[in-house]
Amino acid sequence: QVQLVESGGGLVQTGGSLTLSCAASGRTFSWYGIGWFRQAPGKEREFLAAIRWSGGSTYYADSVKGRFTISRDNAKNTVNLQMNSLKPEDTAVYYCAVDTNVAHTIRLIEMADRYDYWGQGTQVTVSS
Repeated sequence: QVQLVESGGGLVQTGGSLTLSCAASGRTFSWYGIGWFRQAPGKEREFLAAIRWSGGSTYYADSVKGRFTISRDNAKNTVNLQMNSLKPEDTAVYYCAVDTNVAHTIRLIEMADRYDYWGQGTQVTVSS
C-alpha cells in the first residue's frame, strides 16, 4: 500500500506561483514514477507532468510545458510541482498519483489508468 498526501494549494492571483508537494509513505520503492494531474469542475482529469522514480526523467503536457516544473526528493519520498505564471484556467483540484509498475514505459504516461494510487487532491484557485 502507498499513501499520498498533497499540500501547497491555495488562492493566488493571475501571474503568481505556487509549489505543490506530494508526500509518499508506505511501500515506497521500485516505482515507475509519479505524476501530477488536475481536474476542474465539469472537465475530465488532465495529465500535467510525470517524473521517473529512477533516473528522474521528466515529462510534461504541452499545456504546462515551460510554466510547470516537476522535481523529486527520493530521500524524502516527495515530489513537487512548481507552477509559475498561473492563469485562471489553471484553477482545479490537483492530484498526485504513483505508477508502481516498473515494466511500464514512457508510452501512454499521460493515461490516468496506469497510476495505482492517488492522493486526496489539493485545491488551486487562480483569481483574475
